[in-house]
Amino acid sequence: MTFTDQLATLAPTDHLARIELTAADGRTEIIDNRSGSQGSVRVYAHLLARHGVIDRAAAREGLALFAEHVGAARGNPGRHPNIDRLLAVAAGGTSYRGVAVPV
Repeated sequence: MTFTDQLATLAPTDHLARIELTAADGRTEIIDNRSGSQGSVRVYAHLLARHGVIDRAAAREGLALFAEHVGAARGNPGRHPNIDRLLAVAAGGTSYRGVAVPV
């Protein structure tokens, strides 16, 4: 399935302003629900609802949801930071606590 197909299976996130992620070291990262990152907000909201955190299991599921974009992220580090984050977590990097912030 393509990323577009995957998104169609996830709950809408129109009611969210952003996703806030906090790493173990206290670093915070934000994914705003705006053009260009709405798909990422949808994936991360799904992962947080299902797993409660972004850990290795959640990261692996997220990578499957991002489908064809994972290859593009691997080939262009930094171009897809929300996928890069999942790749790092799946490889054993830090996990993240997260919160979906309503509008």
